[in-house]
Amino acid sequence: MKRLRSGSYKNATYIAFREVGRVIRTVQLLRYLTNAPLRRRVTAATNKVESFNRFSQWVGFGNQGVIADNDPVELEKAMKFNALLTNAVIFHNALDITEIVWQLLEEGWEMDPEDLGHISPYLTEHINRFGEYSTHELGIQPEAYDPKLDVDFTQLRDHEPAASGFGTAA
Repeated sequence: MKRLRSGSYKNATYIAFREVGRVIRTVQLLRYLTNAPLRRRVTAATNKVESFNRFSQWVGFGNQGVIADNDPVELEKAMKFNALLTNAVIFHNALDITEIVWQLLEEGWEMDPEDLGHISPYLTEHINRFGEYSTHELGIQPEAYDPKLDVDFTQLRDHEPAASGFGTAA
């Protein structure tokens, strides 16, 4: 193991592992190129990750996302704060979306689980990052959160994700 960690290009075991890695990478690439459902899944997952990263960058707007401090503790705090804030905003958006879905269900609308699957919690239009912030509401207790949304998602689990065109790269 010590020899492998050294990264010596003369080590035969290192060379063998490098070649095996290249073969595995080539097989995966060929599998990706010949399998349309796999490409759709990879594209959908990649788009979700990229959307999250853009949203996280938007939330952490200070200094254009550049962390100027070289102290590892401060870097970790800044990254964890950004992740916490991002997740809090996503949770808030999900609660707002859930409330709207509940209202629509009460009005008699029917919800198609596949349509709900296209709703993104990465909404920013309603967030005022630079405005005035009121603190007089801090003492108000929120209503109890009911995590049960009465929509049948089982049919989505039974099918492979369809290429919807939503959020896919051109």
